[in-house]
Amino acid sequence: VQLQASGGGLVQAGGSLRLSCAASGTAFSIRFMAWYRQDPGKQRELVASITSGGSTNYADSVKGRFTVSRDNAKNTVYLQMNGLKPEDTAVYYCYGPPTWGQGTLVTVSS
Repeated sequence: VQLQASGGGLVQAGGSLRLSCAASGTAFSIRFMAWYRQDPGKQRELVASITSGGSTNYADSVKGRFTVSRDNAKNTVYLQMNGLKPEDTAVYYCYGPPTWGQGTLVTVSS
């Protein structure tokens, strides 16, 4: 499978962005999918995940602001990010084990 992430960009604090991760290949609907992020000099951290059944999990730092969802018909997983903060600035990666997407940069200005 290949993963193609998109939707990053520059946004002011308090703004919103929606990231998309399109998967090629088969069996997307049964895949566990996740979003990670990495700031330079820091470890990659889990932001949100979603199981094949739609169960979700979030990092404490994004709970109530970010929403992960999936559209199995489109082989795509989304990350809706609202109430963005400067500390959300990072490269965001989608992950469908064992494959990583290429990353998309999110920059939040204060």
